[in-house]
Amino acid sequence: MTASPTLRRMPSLRDIQHWAANAPWLWCWLLAALVAIFQHGPMPMYSTRTLSVAWEMWTHHSFIVPYLNGVPYSEKPPLLLWLIHLGWLIGGVGDVWPRLLEVLLGALQLVLVATLARRLFPQRPVVAKTAPWILAAFSFAFLFGLQVMYEVLLADCVLAALLCLVPKPGREAPRFAWFALAVGLGLLSKGPVMLLHVALPWLLGPYWNRWARQQSRRWYVHGAIALLAGGMLLLAWVLLATDAGGETYRQRLLVHQTAGRVVDAFAHAEPFWWYIPLLPVLIFPFALWPRSWVALLSLRRPFEDGLRFLFAWLGPVLLGFSIVSGKQPYYVLPEFGGFALLMAAAIAVLHERRPMDSRWLQPWPLALVLGAGGVALILLETLIRGRREVDHQLVALAPYSIPFGVLFLLLAFLLIVPRKAELHRIALVGLIAVVSANGLFTLTIWPAYDFTPVARMLAKAEAEGHPMANLESNDGQYTFLGRLTQPVTQLHGIGDLRQWAQEHPEGLVITYPRRLSALDHAHAVYIQPFRGIWLAIWPAPAYVEAQSKDQLSD
Repeated sequence: MTASPTLRRMPSLRDIQHWAANAPWLWCWLLAALVAIFQHGPMPMYSTRTLSVAWEMWTHHSFIVPYLNGVPYSEKPPLLLWLIHLGWLIGGVGDVWPRLLEVLLGALQLVLVATLARRLFPQRPVVAKTAPWILAAFSFAFLFGLQVMYEVLLADCVLAALLCLVPKPGREAPRFAWFALAVGLGLLSKGPVMLLHVALPWLLGPYWNRWARQQSRRWYVHGAIALLAGGMLLLAWVLLATDAGGETYRQRLLVHQTAGRVVDAFAHAEPFWWYIPLLPVLIFPFALWPRSWVALLSLRRPFEDGLRFLFAWLGPVLLGFSIVSGKQPYYVLPEFGGFALLMAAAIAVLHERRPMDSRWLQPWPLALVLGAGGVALILLETLIRGRREVDHQLVALAPYSIPFGVLFLLLAFLLIVPRKAELHRIALVGLIAVVSANGLFTLTIWPAYDFTPVARMLAKAEAEGHPMANLESNDGQYTFLGRLTQPVTQLHGIGDLRQWAQEHPEGLVITYPRRLSALDHAHAVYIQPFRGIWLAIWPAPAYVEAQSKDQLSD
C-alpha cells in the first residue's frame, strides 16, 4: 500500500530533530520571550489599549467594527483583533492567549528572516545562521515585541510579501498570487502603511532582481495587479465597516487616519532627521560591537543581488518614514529583519575577504556599558542613602540592585573572555541582559504601571452603579483589565467635569495629580503611584468642590 503524498510530506522525528538542531536561535528566543512576557501584566497604554479594543468588540458582538470606550475605533484594522478573538473563542477571554500569540508571531518573524537569508545569500549559508540571532537579540525589538500590538504581525506580513518577490531555488519568477495575499493581510494588520514597507522594494525590482530586469513589463504589470488585489481585501473590510459604523466613523477611517498621518501628523510629529540618531539605539546591543561597524563600512562594489535587495528595501523605506511627519521607533519594526540581514551579510563578507581576530574589534564597548550598569546598581543603595530628595524609582530599585548588578558584571565578563562564536555570545548575553532588566523592572517599578488593582476597583464601582469619568485622555487602560462593560467618559478640563458631576452625582472621576495633597488623602477613594505622578479616584462632586476652593484661594 503506497502512502499518500500528504503523508510522505509530513516531517519525521528525525526531520524535527535536524531542524531543531539547526535553529538554536529559535528555542533560545522562545524561552527568553516566554519568561519575559509573563513577568508582569499587560503594559499600559500599548497592550491595554489593544486588549480593550478586542474586549469591546467581543462584548458588542461587533467583529467588523472595532470599538474603544463605547465608540467605533478607527485607528487600526481588525486582523490582530480577529486572531485574539479566535483564541478567546476556544479558550475563553483572558490575557494569556494574546501574549502567546505575540510570542508565536515573533517566532514566525525569526523563521521568515532565516528563510529570506537563504534565498538572498544561497552561497553564504552562514548568513541564514547568524541573521536570526542578531534579530532575536535586538533589545528594542525584543521588548516591544512583547506588547500586544500590531507591529509584529505587520512585520510577518512584510517579510512574507518580500519573500514572494525574491527568487527561490528552481524558480526565479515571483509568486505574485501569494504576494497579493501577504499584502492584503498586511493591510488588514495596520492599514495602508503596509504599502510603504513593500511597494518601494517592488518598484526597485530591476535593481536587485535579475528576473525583473529581464521581464520588467511582467514584473510591474503583475505586481501592480497583486497590489490592487491585496488592496481589495482591505477595501472589502472598509466597505463593511463604514456601512456599519456610520458617517463619522467613515470620515475618520478614510480621511483622518491616512491623509492626516502622511501630510501633517496629528500625533508623534518629529523632524525629518529623527530616525538617524535613533538607529544605534534600535540595533542595540550590536551598535556597541566594533566588528559590525567595520563590516558595514567595508562593503564595496560590485554589490551582489542580496545586498542590492537590502539597500532597495531599507534605504527607501527609511527615507519614506523620514518624510512622513508622524514618527515612532516602532514604526520601522518590520525593517528590523532587514537590519539583521544586512549586518549578518556584511560580517560574512568581511570574514571572507580578510578574517579578523583583532582585539579592538571585540565587544568591549558593550562589556563596558554592562559593567558600568552593574557597578551603578551595586552602589545604588550607598549613593542614595542619606539624601533627602531621591527619585522614587531609584528607591524602588535599591532592594534588588545588588544581585542584578552582580549579574550584569558577570555578563560583561563573559563578553571580554576571548572565545569563538563571538556573535552568538553577544546575542545570548543580550537576551539574558534584556530579560533580566525586564525582571528588575517587574520587581521594582512595575507597580506604578500596574492598572490591575484600580481596574478591579472600577469594576466593583460599575457593578454598584457608579458612572466613571477620566480627567485625561482615555486609552482604554482600565476597560479590559476590569472587564468593564460601560464606557469611561473622557473629560476635558474642569468645565466638563462640573457639568458631568451635576448629571452624575454618584459618579467617580479618575485624576492624575503630580503631587498628592492633604485633600487627596482625605477624599480620594483610591490612590496609587503612576509613572512618576499619581492616580487618584475621587467622588466627582467632592473633586469639583475641592477644585473650586483652590481657585478661590488662588
